[in-house]
Amino acid sequence: MTIIISDKDGNEIDAASATVPSDRHFRNAWALDGTVITEDLATAKAIFADKIREARKPLLEALDADYMKALEASADTASIVADKQALRDAPTAGNSATTITELKAAWPSCCGTSPYEE
Repeated sequence: MTIIISDKDGNEIDAASATVPSDRHFRNAWALDGTVITEDLATAKAIFADKIREARKPLLEALDADYMKALEASADTASIVADKQALRDAPTAGNSATTITELKAAWPSCCGTSPYEE
């Protein structure tokens, strides 16, 4: 049985003759270069930002509720506002990464446990 691997651009190769990345975190960023599959950093950064957006959604929703409760109680909202801003800024955390390893390490703590931790 032949297993075919497709990269992000639709290029295909027999898995038996390809050098494949050791993990599949950025599988949708794979690019075929001869018989070597690499990870396209620009595409990986977009995947990374989307993963952050997914992780922050319930966190922002919870902070929205906390903010409304604080307003109703006339309590200080400064820390809630700061936490919400950190979550809004989170998708840019990987922008300066120059390698996949740096990108994985850039997961912001405000978004909880990194899905890239080994």
